[in-house]
Amino acid sequence: MLEPLYRAGALAAYQIALVLGILLMPLALFARQLGVTLPVGNLVAATGDVYDRVSR
Repeated sequence: MLEPLYRAGALAAYQIALVLGILLMPLALFARQLGVTLPVGNLVAATGDVYDRVSR
């Protein structure tokens, strides 16, 4: 009963992480020029891994 809810939550978290990654891209590029890296890619990868594990 809770598995479909967990799967939907993982999908929503993954989609939100993708949107945040896209929206923060200009800031991340500017920060990289200053020598600072933002862990947005790690966030997207981690939520993608969770969604992959749940969708199996």
